[in-house]
Amino acid sequence: MAKSICVFSASSNAVGTPFFALAEELGAALARRGHVLVYGGTNIGLMGAMARAAQQHGGKVVGVIPAFIAKLGLAYERADELIVTNDMRQRKATMEARSDAFLALPGGFGMLEELLEVITLKQLRQHIKPVVLLNCGGYYDPLSAFFEHMYQQGFAKPAYRQMYHFAGDIGQALAYFDQYQPAALPQLPCKWSAATS
Repeated sequence: MAKSICVFSASSNAVGTPFFALAEELGAALARRGHVLVYGGTNIGLMGAMARAAQQHGGKVVGVIPAFIAKLGLAYERADELIVTNDMRQRKATMEARSDAFLALPGGFGMLEELLEVITLKQLRQHIKPVVLLNCGGYYDPLSAFFEHMYQQGFAKPAYRQMYHFAGDIGQALAYFDQYQPAALPQLPCKWSAATS
C-alpha cells in the first residue's frame, strides 16, 4: 500500500461547494487509512480544506510550498511538516520524492502542470508510481478525450494509457492504489523511433 500520497489540487476559493466537499472527504479518507498526505502546502482552496480534514481525522500532513507563496501568508502553518522550497521546480521535485503515489483532484493550470510532469516522468522511466485522476462529476472528461486525440493522431503510443488511471470516486481511486502493479510500457529509446511511434 502507498504510504505517502501526493495530492495535486486547487488553491482557489472560487470553486463550487461540491469540490470542497470532495477535498474534505478525500483528506478524511486518507487519514482513516493511515496515509500521509503530501500536498502543495497552502491554507486556502481545496488544498487547505483537504489538509484540515486530514488532520481532523488523525492524519499526518506534509505541506511543500515555495518561499514566494509562503511570504504571502498562504502557508498552512499547522501542517505536521511544512517544507519551504526555493521555487516551484524544487517544490515539485520534493513532492515527487516524498510520495509513493499521485492523485489529482480537480484543479487549474498549476495542478495540470504538476500532473503532466509526473505522467511524463513515468513515461521516461524516472518512476513507476501510480497516478490517478479523480474524475468526480466528469471534471476530467475533456482531458481524457484530449489524451485519446493524442493517441489517434500519433503523438503518443496507445500503451501509455496504462501510465494513469481515471477514477470515478474516492473509493475507486484508493482501490486502484491498493491493487496497483506497474505496467510494462514500450521500451526506451523506442519513444523516439519513427517506426514505432
